[in-house]
Parts: sequence; C-alpha cells; structure tokens
Amino acid sequence: MPVLVASDLDRTLIYSSAALALTMPDARAPRLLCVEVHESRPLSFMTETAAGLLTELGDAAVFVPTTTRTRKQYQRISLPGPAPKYAICANGGHLLVDGVTDEDWHAGVQAKLAAECAPLEEVRQYLADSADPAWVRKHRVAEDLFAYLVVERELLPEEWVKELAVWAENRGWTVSLQGRKIYAVPKPLTKSAAMREVAHRTGADLTLAAGDSLLDADLLLAADKGWRPGHGELADEAWTAPNITALPERGVLAGERILQEFLRATP
Repeated sequence: MPVLVASDLDRTLIYSSAALALTMPDARAPRLLCVEVHESRPLSFMTETAAGLLTELGDAAVFVPTTTRTRKQYQRISLPGPAPKYAICANGGHLLVDGVTDEDWHAGVQAKLAAECAPLEEVRQYLADSADPAWVRKHRVAEDLFAYLVVERELLPEEWVKELAVWAENRGWTVSLQGRKIYAVPKPLTKSAAMREVAHRTGADLTLAAGDSLLDADLLLAADKGWRPGHGELADEAWTAPNITALPERGVLAGERILQEFLRATP
C-alpha cells in the first residue's frame, strides 16, 4: 500500500530569501537551489540536500504538494524529483490531477461553502472597509474562494487582526497571519479534506504531513504523523498534538529536516 506525503510548501519545504533564516557564517551556509522564478527574479529556494531528499521521496511515496497558493502561483514552482500526479491548491479548493483541475471536486467544494459560510463578497467588503491604507499594500481574492491582504507587518495593529478573527469566526471563516499576508478563508475550505480524497484514490494506508501555519493545523491532525518547523504560526503558539512532532530547526534547514523525517517514516 502506498504512503501519501502531503506537505505545505511556503515556509515548510520552500523559502523566500527573507525566510531562509541562515545564521551561520556565509562560508558555511548550505548551497541553495532556486525552485521558483517570478518576473525574471529568483523567488523561492530549498537546500541542494533537500532537493536530493525530495527526489528520493518522490520515488518512495505519493508526494502531494499542498498549498494555499492559487493554481497559477503553484505552477510557477519547479520542484525537483518526479512530477507529482496530485497537487492541492487554494487551500483545498482545487485538486489537480496531472496538472489539471478536477472539476467535480471543485464543484463539491463550492457547494459546501455556499451552504455553510458567509459569502466571499461580504468578507471582501469588510476587509476593504476596515483595513487602513496606511498599512495595506494589496487587496487580493484567490480563485473566487478566499481573500487576503498584503500588509506592512510592522505597522499592522494587533488589535485589528484579533477583531477580524472574531468577526470572521461568527461567519464561518478563519483568519491566518503568515508573514506579510493576512488570509480570510472559509472554515470548510481545508487541505485535510483534499488530502483524504487523494488518500482514497491512491489507496494509501499511511499519511504523513508537514506545515507551519494555522491553515495547516487541520492537515496535520488528519495525517497519521505530522511535523511542524520551529518557526511560523504553529510554533509561535506552541501548538502540538499527539501525532505531531515539533522540530527545532527554523528556516530553510527546517525544510531539509522535514524531508528527512518523511523518508524515515516511509517504509
């Protein structure tokens, strides 16, 4: 029976230059591989050691990239190793099979959101009305499923984020602050539901997962074993669960460690 590995990407397996968290002298820094280019600039990296581990993992398990990114943002990434047959995008809103959206899955997600949550337009309007242009840089809607803001983190009022979280909770939505982005996501829009679907299709009897943010918590809880790095929202809250291992590594070296753990757990 195959092993399914569902892993978050940004700040879990791949890292922007600002998130690398390399603290050693430059001469001892690990060699990096660029895995994403955007507008002709290198954007995301992993260590060369991690790239080798991911290639090995792709041969040993069903590796499923699992991201809040839109499909377009995901498709900018060139991961080493075999091309994944399945990928989960838009926090579970889209399930890609050989790079193509499974329309039946997407339609089912849309029906569930319509039945259980306040509409996206209501949330988008609240963000537009309440967020201060002094610290908001961009308003974005992703795949007509959820909304997010790009902000100046040092100017962002903590109280506003708390108020937004309470407002969203009462409407069936959740809020996550990741780096310079604040996400407002419908509660039923989950990575875990899409992971279970892939596990069903592949017949996997062991599921492994990793992630760093509150939007990854449901994914980690749904897996048989999960890992989180020493940075991110989950680490900041000292979040844990019986099947979760909290790793000490931070930054790009955490990605390397997570892949080592995936391989150790794969029979």
